[in-house]
Amino acid sequence: GLLLPQEMLFLFEIIHIYVILILTKLYDFHLGSVTESTLWRSTDYGSTYERMNDKVGSKTVLSYLYVCPSNKKKIMVLTDPEFESSVLISSDEGASYQKYRLSFYILSLLFHPTQEDWALAYSHDQKVSSMSFFHHSLLFDTVCIQYVTCQALICSEPNRNYPFPGYIDISSLVVQDDYMFIQVRLLKLNACSSTDRFPHPPAQVDLHIVSTDEHQVFAAVQEWNQNDTYNLYLSDTRGILFTLAMENVKTTRGLGGNQMLDLYEVAGIKGMLIANRRLDNQVKTYITYNKGRDWRLLQAPATDLAGNDIHCILPFCSLHLQLQTSENPYLSGSISTKASAPGIIVATGNIGSELSYNNVGMFISSDAGNNWRQIFEEEHNVWFLDKGGALVAVKQPTVPTRHLQISFDEGRQWTRHSFSLVPLFVDGMLVEAGTENQIMTFFGHFSHRSEWQLIKIDYKSIFNRKCTEGDYQTWHLHNKGEPCVMGQKQIYMKRRPGNYCMLGKDYAKVLSAESCICRAHDFECDYGYERRREGNCLPAFWFNPAVVSRSCSQGKNYLNSTGYRKVVSNNCIKGVKDMYTPRKQMCPNRAPKGLSLSTREGKLTADLHTNVTFLVHLDEVGLDGTAVSYSNLSWIEEGIRHVYKTAGIFRVSALAENTLGFDTTTLYLHVTCPVEHVQLLAPFVAIKNKEVNLTAVVWPIHSRTLNYFWWLGNSTEPVISLDGSISYTFTSEGMNTVTVQVSSANAILQDTKTIAVQEFFKSLLLSFSPNLDEYNPDVPEWRQDVGRVIKKALLQALGLPGCLLVAVFPGVPTAAELFLLPHKNQSEGRKKSEEELEQISEILASALNQNLVEFELKPGARVIVYITQLTLAPLVDSIPRHSSSAMLMLLSVVFLGLAVFLIYKFKRYVQYFMIISLNTIWQHCSNNLRRRWTPELNVRYIHRLINRF
Repeated sequence: GLLLPQEMLFLFEIIHIYVILILTKLYDFHLGSVTESTLWRSTDYGSTYERMNDKVGSKTVLSYLYVCPSNKKKIMVLTDPEFESSVLISSDEGASYQKYRLSFYILSLLFHPTQEDWALAYSHDQKVSSMSFFHHSLLFDTVCIQYVTCQALICSEPNRNYPFPGYIDISSLVVQDDYMFIQVRLLKLNACSSTDRFPHPPAQVDLHIVSTDEHQVFAAVQEWNQNDTYNLYLSDTRGILFTLAMENVKTTRGLGGNQMLDLYEVAGIKGMLIANRRLDNQVKTYITYNKGRDWRLLQAPATDLAGNDIHCILPFCSLHLQLQTSENPYLSGSISTKASAPGIIVATGNIGSELSYNNVGMFISSDAGNNWRQIFEEEHNVWFLDKGGALVAVKQPTVPTRHLQISFDEGRQWTRHSFSLVPLFVDGMLVEAGTENQIMTFFGHFSHRSEWQLIKIDYKSIFNRKCTEGDYQTWHLHNKGEPCVMGQKQIYMKRRPGNYCMLGKDYAKVLSAESCICRAHDFECDYGYERRREGNCLPAFWFNPAVVSRSCSQGKNYLNSTGYRKVVSNNCIKGVKDMYTPRKQMCPNRAPKGLSLSTREGKLTADLHTNVTFLVHLDEVGLDGTAVSYSNLSWIEEGIRHVYKTAGIFRVSALAENTLGFDTTTLYLHVTCPVEHVQLLAPFVAIKNKEVNLTAVVWPIHSRTLNYFWWLGNSTEPVISLDGSISYTFTSEGMNTVTVQVSSANAILQDTKTIAVQEFFKSLLLSFSPNLDEYNPDVPEWRQDVGRVIKKALLQALGLPGCLLVAVFPGVPTAAELFLLPHKNQSEGRKKSEEELEQISEILASALNQNLVEFELKPGARVIVYITQLTLAPLVDSIPRHSSSAMLMLLSVVFLGLAVFLIYKFKRYVQYFMIISLNTIWQHCSNNLRRRWTPELNVRYIHRLINRF
């Protein structure tokens, strides 16, 4: 055998009847990565191997090798992307290689089934490239986003088609036989495609395609209320309409963490499946012979290996099988069948009331699951030799062995042979039957620290001749005595047990197949129908049989279901076929129904100034034609296109109508653009228990498409609003922080302000000598710094005992507001504090009017602080005082009387007084507005002047 270093990972590829390639990789458990690789090549079917590292590069680390399915002489070998990005190409069965550098890292490779020079490469950064043995070109960038169809090598945006709206799930693309599957997310719901229909459409959590042979799709769907089970669905021949075949099929978690469905399709016999189903907290094994139409339990063997009777009565006791296929391709797994040996099933299992993984044995059936026999008490790997004419068994790799066992009579008798002098942990076997040789190759290791061993065995010598006609016997396929399986009586030809002859390459396993008369069990319930206890198929509660396919148009016919459909691939004839077959009828007249509207991407949001394509779908179209109306939209072949030039929430409606009626639908589209700036407008000082307004100014302007999160004070939960303004009342004194966060699409911006909350305060409006404006960059940081300098200048010049707060306004000319706040320790003496603030206000006003307050901005640049106007901020409390209110009302009446008297007495001078006042206001405004003021400051300044005058 071939000795290889330990800790090797294997990859076998049989290129030709004699040529074998083996790629081994050394995995360093300390580094957690592959550090070395070796490519081996044999031209005598494993007798000798040549090391090919000098042909691919002595230091090149390889990751995977691919063989072209249409021409096995062509091979691609990928380098490990952790070291370099290259591909090595051979056209002579791996004898020589040409190395090509790549600009991307290949994750996987897919050959074209017929074009030997075509391949698709998927990269680590989610890009797809088309490759040939001579060049490559980029096809898709970030292909995990949308499903796109295009012609190979011509896949630019104008040449792409988008069959489905919305985004597809990553790695959901599956191509099997005549079908192609993707999972598309439509409004947070998964769908297999845009046309697939499941009964009472489930809230799918996961979906797997089990098989697609014989023009039918088996799909396993995990629904919202399932954890470790799936429901099995079966489609019609188009792969569109699905019916339930079995509920709660068990899953098993593999070594890599992936879930594997406990469902096995028996090779060589159509329509035969075995499944493990969870029912009433027990897992039992069931078998079907008609693609899931009927299921039954497995009859346990009558005796054990020692010949003792087994008392196992259905349905309380039965045989249960483990249905996991091996993740190692070179081991047989827990169940094994072969198409060239129909009817033979070898599996690991147990006898009892439910499936168990304790006290298991090996069982075999020679008549397609009708009867079973136990062959081993321990788990074995079992392989088929000579097209199933012989069986070879080796113990599981957890137990070292130097023997193998071979049976020529379908497991009734076994002969033991030694294949190694030292017990070997068998990690796999490679079997490939040829026309001129019969070779099996074992690989494994003697111990966990030993080198790997490859042992080649030629088993041709155990056959003394080729089989002749007298060496065969017939076998009739049946289901518990019923000879008609899938509508046919099938007769197979098998080698007589115990005959040591070799099957020829022209061996034909099916001798004859005769169609049966159709009976009820040849038909299953059609889409939308459920089988009741009495056996009849009746409409499900969610299904309306009167609904006709939308493809039904005027002058055409449609097939009206009887509630039944023949099992796909069932070959029965006559009998009840006409009674159960759908009847042809004329398409009825009807109004449009099922109108729906969506965007091509399946989203309800769009970016500003981008094309939005709307797709209109109608389930039922009237016979006399249906018109869909729209306005201000551009019609294109793929849908209706429109560009929104303003942000906001837009209502998009569609109307479908004909002479029999109409249908409408509405979609609300959120058109957004990125928020670039957020500014929080809030007062610098607020009165306790008095409502204040907080406003978030957003640029650019949005309309109802933003979410505002207001964090107020020490609150742990935000106030959420759709409007940029809220009102809030602070209930405690002190410094309170207000933060507003604006959420737009995937971006969040915020601004923060600090508000001083007091029961009362005084304020003065300040202005400055014009030279300050020359140094004003109009940024928040500068305003904060200047505010601290002004406060310091006021305290130094006057030595005031009160608390000061200076807030510099945005814009120029530079202006600020000075707030006089009471001391915290004086809150209890309200009257005394008010008197102190009044005195401080008078002192400040006097000093500022005399130009006594100034500060040096920089050497040679001194700025004088002026008083502009005493503000109207009152010395108020949240508690009303009735005596003061009454006095104010009395004074108001007196002053009102005086005003009426003066107007009457001096009415000819009133107009002149008003003109003088307004002219004075305009003079003050024009003197200050000649410079660059912000709109916010203009409004505030004019408001204060009007109040003053």
